[in-house]
Amino acid sequence: MILDKSALRDAATLVVLRRDLPSGPAVLMGMRGAQAAFMPSKYVFPGGAVDAGDAKIALAAPLPAPCAQRLAQEAPPGLGPALAVAAIRELWEETGQILGTPGAWTGPVPEDWAGFAATGHRPCAAGLRFCFRAITPPGRPRRFDARFFLVEAEKLASDPDDFSGACDELSHLHWVPLPEARALNLPFITEVVLAEVQAQLTSGPPDTIPFFDNRGPGATFARLG
Repeated sequence: MILDKSALRDAATLVVLRRDLPSGPAVLMGMRGAQAAFMPSKYVFPGGAVDAGDAKIALAAPLPAPCAQRLAQEAPPGLGPALAVAAIRELWEETGQILGTPGAWTGPVPEDWAGFAATGHRPCAAGLRFCFRAITPPGRPRRFDARFFLVEAEKLASDPDDFSGACDELSHLHWVPLPEARALNLPFITEVVLAEVQAQLTSGPPDTIPFFDNRGPGATFARLG
């Protein structure tokens, strides 16, 4: 079977917010390669498409109930946990950071989780908060129905300054102070998410979730209850 890489795929993105730096609140970002098919040379948050095996990974702790309920309103049954797993997996692969709790895995460990399991942790979604949804416009080489999750860096089980375990998908990994982040070479939707995160630092989590919907002939903006 030939995979249509332009077909819409579910994806998860993780916005990791750090508050203990002298420069103020910062987010973890890295730059995609110049030869990447999707968003080359852009600074992005860790994230990627949901893999078929993500739904089979048992979380040490599930998504918080309000987060899970919101996802259940706008996603097929069972997709919420798979999105959380994908976000944690992509964070590990792209940055080497561990969002998990100490614990042994039962049964065979999938190949793409072997490194994570070797650290002695199981993936934990208790600190995630669903904060944004965006669908890639038509005509792009890759299209995603992406759900963005916000998590505080204090939930990491790893040294937040150690990126030695990262793969080479993102370069220049670092904590970017929020006032400086929008000066980077960013995708449009990343700018929008950064503005939303900045607003939430002062006003708190909103009652609804922003949603950029590009399924139709034109972009629409809605808010998910």
